[in-house]
Amino acid sequence: MVKNKPLNYLLNLDLVLTGATFLVLVTITFAGVIMRYFVNRPLVWLEEVQLMCFVWIVFFGAGAAFRTGSHVAIDMVVDRFPQQLRKITEILIYIAVIIVLCYFMVQGWSLVQQMGQTNRLTNIFKIPYTLIYAAFPIGCVLMIINYSIATYTQVFKPMIFGKEGDA
Repeated sequence: MVKNKPLNYLLNLDLVLTGATFLVLVTITFAGVIMRYFVNRPLVWLEEVQLMCFVWIVFFGAGAAFRTGSHVAIDMVVDRFPQQLRKITEILIYIAVIIVLCYFMVQGWSLVQQMGQTNRLTNIFKIPYTLIYAAFPIGCVLMIINYSIATYTQVFKPMIFGKEGDA
């Protein structure tokens, strides 16, 4: 992890935002169940807010998952490679992941622009869909930043400090 404390807080902003959004999602879903089945007055706006929460949790949480190495990976074969070949493989994987994330970011930005040009709003709260789907390209940027930091720390930093066996 980064030793600069303000930068550390900035890098963990996605985790805080994801946690807060998850808390909102659980709370309103619980309230929706109570209102529907016990009070017999369903919350008609619930689905709109749940959609926004799900989108935000997925894309902001993915950045944090890249930073902590929590994404699913099958690296049994790569772990058997010699150290130098493992580093080369990790760099090639990094390049492939960054290319895919850049493609997703561009497509996500196109989606946000399309929603902005058509002025689409949610039915009840009139929340612009640009606000909801902006999490897509922003999340891709966060994933690129976090994956770059994680890859640098894992692949290059041990070589700089002379700890070749730590990677």
